[in-house]
Formats: sequence, structure tokens, C-alpha cells
Amino acid sequence: MHTLTRGVIAGATGTVALNAATYTDMLVRARPASSVPAEVANELADRADVSLGEERTRTNRTQGAGALLGYVTGLGIGIGYSLAPRMMKNLPVWATGPVLGVAAMAGSDVPATVVGATDPKKWGVNAWLSDIIPHMVYGVTTAAVYRMLDR
Repeated sequence: MHTLTRGVIAGATGTVALNAATYTDMLVRARPASSVPAEVANELADRADVSLGEERTRTNRTQGAGALLGYVTGLGIGIGYSLAPRMMKNLPVWATGPVLGVAAMAGSDVPATVVGATDPKKWGVNAWLSDIIPHMVYGVTTAAVYRMLDR
């Protein structure tokens, strides 16, 4: 199997695991979905001068685009990992997983912060845990799946 294919599969599986962890958190704590991905998509569309339609249409499109941005990040990190030097891919999953989790977290939180959709300096403990835990689940899953496919 080609290394990029392994990266896409690992990143996709990690993204499913991240979403499952996030939705489990929402179920257990009865918390609402985050509006941040849609706000990022909305701001990026504005900056690119792309019309997403009138208010209702725009709202629906930004929600879809925000979700898709998450998939792009998850798949992108998986592909990036597949292109990493062999030395990094030979590290144990417990070491590589958090690195991939932090990369995915940065891939979503940095753009959100830059466009003003969120401010991590104002997050409380619960907000940090709601962000860190699913991203660590993503990282460990992505590393484990890639390792399994690479054998």
C-alpha cells in the first residue's frame, strides 16, 4: 500500500475517533456543539470574498464548510505523518500519538484564533479538556492505524 494511502486511511480513522470522542463528551455533559468551525468558515469566506448566499443558506453552508475543514485537517495531518522521516514513524505510538494530536489541535485552533473565532487565553479547564482529549484520541488513533498499515 502506498505511503500516502496509509496516511489518508490513518488520518480518516483518527478523525472518526476524534468525532466520536467529541460527541461522547457532548452526550455525557449535555454540552452544545461548538460554533467555532462555522465561524472560521464564515470568516475565511469573507476574507476570500466568496459569497455563501443569504442568511439561512450562508448559515447552513458555513456549518458544512466548518465540518469539512475538520476533515481537511485530520486527513492533512495523516498525510503529513506519512511523509515524515522513517525515524519518527518508528517511535512508539504513545510518543507519536500526542505529537500528532498537538499538530491536529494546532491545525484547528491556530486558524480559529487568527480569525478571531476563539481566544484560548480565555478558555477554562473544561474548554481545554474538551479540546485536548479528542485531539489526543485523534493522534493516538492515527499513529496506531498508520503503524498497523505500515507492517
